[in-house]
Amino acid sequence: MHEKTKFRLHSHDVPYGSGSGQQSVTGYPGVDDANSYWIVRPQPGTSAKQGDTITSGTIIRLQHMRTRKWLHSHLHASPISGNLEVSCFGGESDSDTGDYWRLMIEGSGKTWRQDQRVRLQHVDTGGYLHSHDKKYQRIAGGQQEVCGVREKRADNVWMAAEGVYLPVTEKK
Repeated sequence: MHEKTKFRLHSHDVPYGSGSGQQSVTGYPGVDDANSYWIVRPQPGTSAKQGDTITSGTIIRLQHMRTRKWLHSHLHASPISGNLEVSCFGGESDSDTGDYWRLMIEGSGKTWRQDQRVRLQHVDTGGYLHSHDKKYQRIAGGQQEVCGVREKRADNVWMAAEGVYLPVTEKK
């Protein structure tokens, strides 16, 4: 959930009409929409597995639960603000470095927990996952743009909200 606007990170099987033409990603105000559910996955080639703690600085991938595509970014311009486009791309076994996001915990604590303030920085572009109150008018009417921005700003902070959480057990 975007901290400032309280909109959820959301996607649906609707492509952008410009830019990459990939599956669009938006901010959605509703709490109980299955298109706002994401699975946190490790970077391929690591020994990380489901249930492991995720610490600040870890590279993760977010897989859209309904379409199985990966949260992705690249240098295409986002449709409303002209920042870095954020899309969904690929599939279960089709992933590349455009799907890699570095988790950065804000404030105290080194382990990602529910309601922890975090930033997600795209590894390839350096852009931070961002949203603002600029909304789409047509296809995703009322939903707000999600994009990448290269500056660390107060309004590119996110929190995990609804979801299934595994208990945290710190490694000794």
